[in-house]
Amino acid sequence: MNNIKIHPSILGANHGDLAGDVRRLGLAGADYLHMDVMDGDFVPNFGLGTEIFKCVRANSDIPMDTHLMIREPARHVRYFRELGSEIITIHPEADRQCAATLAMIREMGAIPGIAINPGTSVESVKELFPICGHVLVMTVNPGFGGQKFLEYTVGKIQLLSRLSKEYGFSLCVDGGIDTELVKRLAPMGVINFVIGSALFRGDPGEVLREIRSLAF
Repeated sequence: MNNIKIHPSILGANHGDLAGDVRRLGLAGADYLHMDVMDGDFVPNFGLGTEIFKCVRANSDIPMDTHLMIREPARHVRYFRELGSEIITIHPEADRQCAATLAMIREMGAIPGIAINPGTSVESVKELFPICGHVLVMTVNPGFGGQKFLEYTVGKIQLLSRLSKEYGFSLCVDGGIDTELVKRLAPMGVINFVIGSALFRGDPGEVLREIRSLAF
């Protein structure tokens, strides 16, 4: 049974017709809209400001999955929750009180998540798993769309798949994902996939339907 959940990355959408792309993703059955927020400091790029969030929410009621690639995310959690984020993911390296920030996210009614960079070990963040509802495995170095999937992250994905059953968090992968990688990673226990460039190169609806048709 295919229980895959697709999180289209709005970073990869056509921002000249963002409203149209968001509506088309809704018609195609996207499960979440992945919102990358970048501060130009924690990662070397800027992305997805307030007006983008407002446009997305005005044109869709699909839940927003917000990935905060910013320093001191606790200062901004309430703001992004009020903009409609239902999953809020932070980077442990960017937060001096990560556990407190995760608790704050949960208290605000959103699902708290952590992102694990390619160079971050599972062991270094394992203590946070009991208070996480979502773990985002970065399969590229964060900050830019269109990068190639890093093969050495597969072992980490397999380990986190086992731990997701123990701790009860949802496991998501982000970076260089296409249909072939969904076919490969889903049998390992990955359910959630962030897809950017591969989804928007053609007809997003066609890509989503192809993934929905896969059997696992």
